[in-house]
Amino acid sequence: MATFRFPTIQWFGGLFLALIFTACQPETAPVKPPLLTVNDRSYSLAEFELAFDQTLHPGQKLSGIERQELQRAFLLQLIDRELIQQEARVRDIQVPAAEIDAALDSYRQDYPDDSFATMLKERGLSLENWKDELRATLFMEKLLEEAVYPDLDISNEEIDTYYQSHKEEFSRPEQVRVRQILVTDEAEGRRLLGLLRQGEDFAGIARRHSLSPDAEQGGDLGFFSRGEMPAAFDAVVFDLPVGRLSDLVESEYGYHLFLVEEKKVATQLRKAEATPEIRTLLEARKREDLYLDWLQTLRSQATIKVDWSQLETESLP
Repeated sequence: MATFRFPTIQWFGGLFLALIFTACQPETAPVKPPLLTVNDRSYSLAEFELAFDQTLHPGQKLSGIERQELQRAFLLQLIDRELIQQEARVRDIQVPAAEIDAALDSYRQDYPDDSFATMLKERGLSLENWKDELRATLFMEKLLEEAVYPDLDISNEEIDTYYQSHKEEFSRPEQVRVRQILVTDEAEGRRLLGLLRQGEDFAGIARRHSLSPDAEQGGDLGFFSRGEMPAAFDAVVFDLPVGRLSDLVESEYGYHLFLVEEKKVATQLRKAEATPEIRTLLEARKREDLYLDWLQTLRSQATIKVDWSQLETESLP
């Protein structure tokens, strides 16, 4: 559980005296205190609201209670993000513009045509806003590699202990790799079966005629174990020899033709075979633990003040 140095009794008392003093002065527009202060960085309620609203889906409706709960969670995230950014500045972490542009280009490849611009518009972000978010992410990655993870190491003893305690995780059942062709008409299925028996390429026919989503991959279903596919599949493919074409198989989806391409017998991975998987798992766990410990240290060393009453007032229905 995060520990924060929230406003003390003395701080509230000082604020109370300041308010009394202000009340005795000639009338002027009151200056609203910041919602959040993290060391020397303050956030007004307006700044917070702007950042928070950008996290919501367009048109998302929230009750007063729902909004308040989400705002509280977002504020705690904002505190951590500000602490991390301050630490990055102390360490003079730099992310060149070329690196940001390269990361942006890589990300945009996941959005065909104009869908990236559409996504920005839906979130109410400009391209510069998005680049700022990306820059902050890259800053954090560099900071963590420098400040938190440089000494991360997984020993052979840790790997051996995990393997001996979790051997069942490395028991691999029998698997097959199969291609399929799916059609809805039995006569069409038999026609294609005839072409395949005459030597036509299975993947090619799958691309041209199969109605299954895997048609673009030549009907390749990849490797699977018993129970992962419909029972009608298992009843056929696990008994077929490698390279053998099935007869026409009926299921609730239509009529199938199967070709078994590879088989893997049930096996227990040896420690050497399981080591890469174990190392990846243990590294991920250790990274998480190191990060949380480091973040807790930043929190404990920081001066953090939150005027929760502003959120409670703002969020009333």
